[in-house]
Amino acid sequence: MPTTHLLYLHGFRSSPQSAKARLMAQYLAHQHPEVHWWCPQLPPSPRAAMELVRQGIADWPHASMAVVGSSLGGYYASWVAQQARCASVLLNPAVDPARDLVNYIGEQSAWHDPSQHFYFRPEYVEELRALDTRGLPPAGPEFALIAKGDELLDWREMVGRYPYAKLLLLEGSDHGLSDFAAHLPAVLEFLGLAGAAR
Repeated sequence: MPTTHLLYLHGFRSSPQSAKARLMAQYLAHQHPEVHWWCPQLPPSPRAAMELVRQGIADWPHASMAVVGSSLGGYYASWVAQQARCASVLLNPAVDPARDLVNYIGEQSAWHDPSQHFYFRPEYVEELRALDTRGLPPAGPEFALIAKGDELLDWREMVGRYPYAKLLLLEGSDHGLSDFAAHLPAVLEFLGLAGAAR
């Protein structure tokens, strides 16, 4: 079934202004305008972030929706896919953010606008643990785009986390997937967006 609704979840300290999110939004607007696109600004609380998403997709058709997540957004995307039983695209997905983000408790600045600040609270670590879907079989088709050149996350851990995913493993690149445009066609092929490309 073609994808009619697409959710994009950004990473820690990121926003809908991320290069990957904007690239996908522009492509959909020009080539598949009938696909419903949503890339919300996620609050720092994982529980609040997933409640926002849960409410936002409550009336979406689960059989024809998909979720794309980058870094921490990839961790969230796996949770959303379990809830909605839908397909997911994981871009350098965080595997154990409760472990990794404990070092970031405190005030943080937004990546795309350093004048914007938020506070990452200690209780958010437990909220992350509550969203862990490791050990559960995939609820829908998975596509993982993972870079060996990721300077923040271990590519071996990412690959090991998603043994059933269709895998595109990049020899180089980086955590932000600065060469994402080159790999967008593979992502789009997996998603099978509704409507012929214009």
